[in-house]
Amino acid sequence: MSGIFSPGKLMLTSEYFAMDGALVLAVPTRLGQEFSFEEKQDGRSLIFWQAFHQGKPWLEAIINYQSWQVLETNIPASAEFILKTLKNVQTLSPVKFKHNLTYHLTTNLQFPADYGLGSSSTLMTNLAEWAAIDPFHLNKISLGGSGYDIAVAKEKSAVLYQSVPEIQYEKVDFDPSFKNELIFIHLNQKQDSREGIAFYRSKNKSQKHVDEFSDLTRNILLCNELENFSGLMLIHEQKISDFLEIPTVKSRFFADCPVFVKSLGAWGGDFVMSAKFDGFKNYFWGKGFTTVFDYSDLVY
Repeated sequence: MSGIFSPGKLMLTSEYFAMDGALVLAVPTRLGQEFSFEEKQDGRSLIFWQAFHQGKPWLEAIINYQSWQVLETNIPASAEFILKTLKNVQTLSPVKFKHNLTYHLTTNLQFPADYGLGSSSTLMTNLAEWAAIDPFHLNKISLGGSGYDIAVAKEKSAVLYQSVPEIQYEKVDFDPSFKNELIFIHLNQKQDSREGIAFYRSKNKSQKHVDEFSDLTRNILLCNELENFSGLMLIHEQKISDFLEIPTVKSRFFADCPVFVKSLGAWGGDFVMSAKFDGFKNYFWGKGFTTVFDYSDLVY
């Protein structure tokens, strides 16, 4: 079987405002999703789908792609999502699921599902590479979202990304001299991105808001001192907090933390970014947050 790999992602700036065209800085993670495939000319028109989670079996499904029916599965709701996505692949591809072949498709998600690193975006990117189709188009009709996570998975690189008025992005070398001082802490839960986006959409916003976060992103990318970087992260966090009228993650969980703490992605779960200080591991562990990564252990 042949294989494809797409890395996960961390969104460092412009989380919600990415939907309205704010410039995003995002980085790839070492953990991602593997995809392997085998095609057999047996005239059966079947898809045998196997999904593993950190090497352990999770989802199994047998799908007939002539009738687009799930014939067998252990998780019906998840199998229906896979069926919908593969049907979209068929629509976009001139060759996949056309000639009565049988497909054996296997995925392995390398990170826990509650990490929020992009289980869906890495799947979309892997499928698109396999089928030689546009991953942004596949993601749009299957999931929606701004698409920054697709750019990171596709390029396997840090990117500057904008989705409005049209998708445009560039690979960037984000390798701050102080990266060894940065850490990521998991908040022990995954935030529902769709729920967060719906809440953001209910708020009135202006182009001024979008431009402010784009400017912050450019300044953060060029920052070469931890002190300045920390200050920009604090400003970014407070601006999002003021707009959403939601307390910052620092005020909720880490009010006595001596350094910045910034939410990443949808607020309320997933990872936050901070910086090292004396006793930082004991500090976060003592508050019940025991998953703490050094920057280079998590970022690709």
